[in-house]
Amino acid sequence: MLTGLSWLALEAKYLDRSRTFYEETLGLAVREDRARELALETGETDLVLRRPEEVPRGGLHTHFAFSIPDAEYDDWWDRLGEDYDLEEARFGPARSLYLYDPDGNCVELGQQDVEGPGIDGIFEVVLEVEDLDQSRSFYEDLGFETVDEGDDRKRVRLQGPMALELWEPHLGIADARGGVHVDLGFESDDPGAALDAVRDRVRSIDRELDEMIVVRDPDGHFLTFRSD
Repeated sequence: MLTGLSWLALEAKYLDRSRTFYEETLGLAVREDRARELALETGETDLVLRRPEEVPRGGLHTHFAFSIPDAEYDDWWDRLGEDYDLEEARFGPARSLYLYDPDGNCVELGQQDVEGPGIDGIFEVVLEVEDLDQSRSFYEDLGFETVDEGDDRKRVRLQGPMALELWEPHLGIADARGGVHVDLGFESDDPGAALDAVRDRVRSIDRELDEMIVVRDPDGHFLTFRSD
């Protein structure tokens, strides 16, 4: 139903400052430069930085994860550690480092089986939700599968086009928080079927065309289903 993550949009108060962080510090290339937003390439997914001038605004305090090749991890740690107070976590044999961007988003760089060089995709996004069971049911009906539940029963991890973590309000690793009013774009082999699966639970339908549908989930996150 949902076949890929097209974009993750973040709210950026000052585009020049955020552009410097993602382009110069993290090495992302700018794909589009528009008046109120930038689109940067992260492999097959765009990272969109957007000024808060209209809706959808993009996410606030969003925790998300970039994929980097295993062999590059130590180089990233050494370089970023010169200017940032990094934190590290291990997930089995894989390591991830954490730092914050200029707008307070928690950015993870995690070892993944990707070619690189450099950042090569977004493999995880964390959303803040009010009702964990309601949100899990919503995303499972879009084709995500639950793969893990937190011991504190405040979070659940689902797998689909990327890993999606749903968090009730709390602080995670590196004091990260789930994002609010996040804007996610998905490729879909049938946007209409995706809408039909959750039509009775969306907060609103903002656009309904044959090839593109935009909805807001029960917590107000923007979801776009776009024909692949």
